[in-house]
Amino acid sequence: MKEIADLLRETRAESGIDLDEVSKDLEISELALKNIEEGKIGAFKDIFVLKKYISDYAKYLGINSEKMLEEFNEYLFEYTSRIPIKEIEKTIELNTKETEEEKIISPYTLNRPKNRRGIYIFIYILVLILVVLAIFWSINQITVDKKNAYVVSYRK
Repeated sequence: MKEIADLLRETRAESGIDLDEVSKDLEISELALKNIEEGKIGAFKDIFVLKKYISDYAKYLGINSEKMLEEFNEYLFEYTSRIPIKEIEKTIELNTKETEEEKIISPYTLNRPKNRRGIYIFIYILVLILVVLAIFWSINQITVDKKNAYVVSYRK
């Protein structure tokens, strides 16, 4: 990572561009750019955001961004392959314990799944009732004194 950081910093310095100008042009915080130039990848929570920043920064300075990302990926592979398995398992175990401890069981904080099926059933029943009422109303409109309308019209 040091080589990538040095190349970015030196290229920017040779171009005569200050960090503030790069920050405004790329819409990346000046602190993030400074961390990239110093090789501090631990300052970034998301590695994909860091990769995008490195790619954008390299393009901005006229450096081959694909080659830069390949070097970064190689660095990440070397870095992560040196982490012992026991340390990874310990971190995973700690993370699962933390998430279990954070859960609070209360009727007010429970995340219940929304019952969408009940809403759909209610709408179907409501539509069915409206259709039945419309049918009864239309039958009532065509009957006069319990006789059909066409029979009444013949008597007149």
